[in-house]
Amino acid sequence: MTNANTAMNLVLQGADDECQARLERIAALTAPANTTWVGERALRCEGITYSPALHRTIEVATQAAQLDATYSIGFHKMSEFKLIAMDMDSTLITIECIDEIADMQGLKPQVSEITEAAMRGELDFSESLKRRVALLEGLDASALERVYEERLQLSPGAETMLKAVQAAGLKTLLVSGGFTYFTERLKKRLGLDYTHANQLEIVDGKLTGKVLGDIVDAEEKKRTVERVCAELGISPSQAIVMGDGANDLKMMSISGMSVAFRAKPVVREQANVALNHVGLDGILPLLT
Repeated sequence: MTNANTAMNLVLQGADDECQARLERIAALTAPANTTWVGERALRCEGITYSPALHRTIEVATQAAQLDATYSIGFHKMSEFKLIAMDMDSTLITIECIDEIADMQGLKPQVSEITEAAMRGELDFSESLKRRVALLEGLDASALERVYEERLQLSPGAETMLKAVQAAGLKTLLVSGGFTYFTERLKKRLGLDYTHANQLEIVDGKLTGKVLGDIVDAEEKKRTVERVCAELGISPSQAIVMGDGANDLKMMSISGMSVAFRAKPVVREQANVALNHVGLDGILPLLT
């Protein structure tokens, strides 16, 4: 992460209303020069002396206390950023849409197994998507509406986070290896600026088991972030990118702040920020 004995800040966050005592107890372990509350459930420890040993201690303590910990050198401000780019499935929303569509066919276990392997980075995403979509051949397209209306829920803190970044003037991008049926509805519902996703082929009201055009894989997600940044006249370093699976790592790698949200271990290890317990609004105390 950084060299030992570097002066740093650490933001500790909890998801429940009774977390303040736990936050203060773990903050004391860091021997900070100062502590500042940056929200009702977030405590910033300022001027701590970072070391690998302290990192391990805090990691064990926060896991046991169900808290999130984010280290930084200096302070980040919302004004540093101009764009927030988000993955959709299991990031902005709580479900994997394709798994829920498959459930309408009684095929959720088979599709979920492929989804999990792809998210862990064990399967090529494009190939895994083709295999999963092929299983949906013949399904009535009304299943998509049922998934949207009955099963799709925003992740905790999503609306709070979006309102805050939009009020601060950041543009929003939803870039997904999922499907346009859902991204377009979320764009309208949440006032998002840009979306990019895969389009399912539908003929005579039924899914054909195919995707139209090029698949939005990890490389395409990265290109999309670069393309939107270029359109806005900004650097990718002025973008916050949020994701949860291996397919998000390339776009996260070019960002100024990469956020792993309830993510697979391979993603948490490479991200600047890992939110395992708090909601998506957990980025707000980091942008004071």
